[in-house]
Amino acid sequence: MAAAPALSVLDLVPVRTGQTSSQAIAASLDLVVRAERLGFRRYWFAEHHNMPAVASTTPPVLTAAAAARTERIRIGSGGVMLPNHSPLVVAEQFAALEALAPGRVDLGLGRAPGSDPVITQLLRQSGTTSDVERFPEHVRDILSLVSPEGAALRFASGGTYDVHATPAATGAPEVWLLGSSDYSAQLAAARGLPYVFANHFSGQGLERALEVYRTQFQPSEHLDAPRTFLTVNVVAAPTREEAEERSLPNQRMMARLRMNKPLVPAETVEHAKATADEFAGIGETIMAAARSTWFVGTGEDVAGELRGFASRHDVDEVMISPIAGSYETEPLDATPGRTQTLELITEALTA
Repeated sequence: MAAAPALSVLDLVPVRTGQTSSQAIAASLDLVVRAERLGFRRYWFAEHHNMPAVASTTPPVLTAAAAARTERIRIGSGGVMLPNHSPLVVAEQFAALEALAPGRVDLGLGRAPGSDPVITQLLRQSGTTSDVERFPEHVRDILSLVSPEGAALRFASGGTYDVHATPAATGAPEVWLLGSSDYSAQLAAARGLPYVFANHFSGQGLERALEVYRTQFQPSEHLDAPRTFLTVNVVAAPTREEAEERSLPNQRMMARLRMNKPLVPAETVEHAKATADEFAGIGETIMAAARSTWFVGTGEDVAGELRGFASRHDVDEVMISPIAGSYETEPLDATPGRTQTLELITEALTA
């Protein structure tokens, strides 16, 4: 049997029908505490904007809240969409987080917008920092700014100006590059940085991205050999029937995205089942395609798939995005489906 991979969590802070942002965030913060107790390696918050079903708009704020409730687990962003922000602001935020939770902060950086064109324009009202083509330059700047040594700006007229993300750093967050294409794989390899392919989102091009990253990797002061892990959407439940039911709300959300339908808060399982005809035809095809890349089943089912997945791609860690939906009778300030997903998988992998 293949060795059990280390497990981590990617959280979009889902918001279900009838739930407030406060309740959704409370549920996710309970989940990070549970993840730490179960032995998960890291817990990352994604960045998405103006989506009725997603409350993870500000990874630094959520990371700070998670830091206050945990002691061991690594915490951070998966990821900060760098073109939406000033590199100095990002560096300051994560340097402060590193001071709050020394030695356990990850700064995952991506170059996608994380929202629709209108919100993207609102986020990028910051001049040249919003230029996606400057992503490599901004990654370089952040690496310098978050280091204890800081960065030195050179003036055209001569002289330098020292900049520090925090005044007296003793460490720095670990910077990861994230992506769903070869672009970030090539950049991570060239800069000697750890890299994660967004398999939970795309699922296409994983093998190519890993090959590019591993074969082109150049050792650096940050890393002496390629380092990567994989992401995947998962749902685990006591029975396969329940697991499939709990996957339905997220399948329908994917269909809405692909079909350009109005987005809504995450539906309950009951509503998804009662309105199945809404996505007949092309919608069913989209849902089936999404479902085919997820790991859904009992704890033993999913644990087996995770072992095989990690072994095939030669990684020792898998980051799961627990996408289990909720039933109408379940409390609004908790996330039982996601919690049992973590518990059942952990139990099966350690049995």
